[in-house]
Amino acid sequence: MQLQGHEDINMKILHSLRENALEIFYAGLQAVEPESCLQQHIRLFEHNLLKIGETIYDLNAFKNIYVIGFGKASGFMASALEKLLQERITGGIVTVRYGYTATCNRIKVQEAGHPIPDYTGIKSTEEILRFLQNVKERDLVFCLISGGGSALFESPCEGITLEDIQTLNELLLKSGAKIQEINAIRKHVSKVKGGQLARVCKGRITSLILSDVENDSPDTIASGPTSPDYSTFLDCKKILSKYGLLQKIPVSISKHIQKGLDGITEETPKTDNPVFNRVHNVIIGNNRIALYESYKKAKELGYHTSILTSNIKGEAREVAKVFGAIAKEIHVSGNPVKRPACIIAGGETTVTVKGNGVGGRSQEFALSAAVEIDTLMNTIILSAGTDGTDGNTDAAGAFADNSTVSRARQKMMDPEIYLADNNSYAFFKQLNDHIITGPTKTNVMDILILLIK
Repeated sequence: MQLQGHEDINMKILHSLRENALEIFYAGLQAVEPESCLQQHIRLFEHNLLKIGETIYDLNAFKNIYVIGFGKASGFMASALEKLLQERITGGIVTVRYGYTATCNRIKVQEAGHPIPDYTGIKSTEEILRFLQNVKERDLVFCLISGGGSALFESPCEGITLEDIQTLNELLLKSGAKIQEINAIRKHVSKVKGGQLARVCKGRITSLILSDVENDSPDTIASGPTSPDYSTFLDCKKILSKYGLLQKIPVSISKHIQKGLDGITEETPKTDNPVFNRVHNVIIGNNRIALYESYKKAKELGYHTSILTSNIKGEAREVAKVFGAIAKEIHVSGNPVKRPACIIAGGETTVTVKGNGVGGRSQEFALSAAVEIDTLMNTIILSAGTDGTDGNTDAAGAFADNSTVSRARQKMMDPEIYLADNNSYAFFKQLNDHIITGPTKTNVMDILILLIK
């Protein structure tokens, strides 16, 4: 009876920790919603003067103001920009992931496939390109970019089919390659990525960007359609070789890359290209902003809090072991913060898919972390994507706590077997430990939270 009472107390504490973790997570999300980000970075003054960052635009100098965009959050960004500029916007088109649509009056919002491009996305990209043909030198184009844009904005190079692009993306996403490596290849098989969108637009481009990559590199976010590209065809060959994909990719893509290496196919535009004199790339939201607001909420809830980093990367299951080690150190020594403790981190891990299961990096992180913190009393970890989706699932992520492994074994589930099969989604679904947010209106990588009472 005494043991049962002890378990009941632990479960009550874990329930409280779970509620606190969600509060901390949502505080971060709210800070990087498009409307909040636009309010922080854009001001409209009298006489049609618009200040973006440190740059002031005289909107009277432009004949038309257009809006294009692509990414999971681009529809919500378009809606927020409409509220600010209203009838000043002549028109526009943005492409979002299915289910991520937003209400706009002057801007058309279209849905397409993600994380694998689909036919609808190709058609939507073609429509945006036709739309840009009407843009003149005295026009201003706002380009709204967020994570997911690589899949949602696609026009394959000559000789490459949509099916070839889909196969390439599936191979890359399962390889464990870094997003910078994946996007280097995406840029070189596309007509619009890697700064090539800037080539087809005659007007002035101001890109408002929600960053979903470490260091907020515009050339990586959505494969950098309005940013100079620092990668080359040679880099593509090295990356494909590194991950054993040279013999697996479609023949059309192999031939295209070889033509680039031979100088037959033109390289993506670099920093010295004059087209970028007409481009202004502005980061309006990132993971660091979200983490700081989460930090403030954790302090408000009474936790001794530390932000570990906003640049977490590496294999999800291995990074989770580091989080587990930090949890153990807090229990033993009170370092790096004493209890009640909160450690917050952000970034984007990777998963090398070797099994046949379903999941994503946040859920795989949580599953690995659950094994690490097993039996550590009053300990919980939240791992979730700020975009509301983890991999190709309906979950943003999952909770792991000191009861996860024991509850799984009561259901005859072995965490190690599920981890080996990359089947974290099925594991947490049976435990009812998923974090389900639906579309969050934003996308700034992942948030990881460790709480210890």
